[in-house]
Amino acid sequence: MTRFRELAGAALRRRRNAQGRTLREVADAAGVSLTYLSEVERGRKEPSSEVLEAVCTALGVLLSDVLFEVAHTLVRLEAAESGVPVGFLPRQPAPAPAEATVTVTVPAPLPEPVPVAAEPVAAGVLDFTAFAARRTA
Repeated sequence: MTRFRELAGAALRRRRNAQGRTLREVADAAGVSLTYLSEVERGRKEPSSEVLEAVCTALGVLLSDVLFEVAHTLVRLEAAESGVPVGFLPRQPAPAPAEATVTVTVPAPLPEPVPVAAEPVAAGVLDFTAFAARRTA
């Protein structure tokens, strides 16, 4: 998790610096100590999801945007280390091989609906007027 911690901290720091805000301003707005936010930005502390959300709110950015940025960077780093080329999923799914078969199961038709009486059955059983009269008496 060290790598995530470092990447998340760097992403938060980039966003804070882009806004020209100080650590103190963001820490106060997020409700965390200046020292703690500094350690998060340097990748020394693992921020909880609550802290991440509070800092993102203080910065006026979406938590999902920061997490996407971290994930995107992490994918590139891991791909570079493993030698696997980085690529995004194609927009169109790859066609199925010629020998593949698809089985589709069609459900049986639903039975005809049962006719419903015009007056609910419970109306005769639950006489709310009579019940209310007993409660007030």
